Amino acid sequence: MKITGDRDVCVGSGLCALHAPELFDQNEDDGTVQVLVPSPPPEQHDLAELAMQSCPAHAISVTE
Repeated sequence: MKITGDRDVCVGSGLCALHAPELFDQNEDDGTVQVLVPSPPPEQHDLAELAMQSCPAHAISVTE
């Protein structure tokens, strides 16, 4: 699995970091998405999917 975050699309809602703090954070300067673990282990795949689905700006992509 690979996670990417599009900072140009991100609106800084922080839901990704709320749902999966092990995988995401917010940039201190502008609040946009920061992917902490671009290739998470299998036990964190559900968290990545939840973060992607909860993003109101669709700024997170998850690919297998």
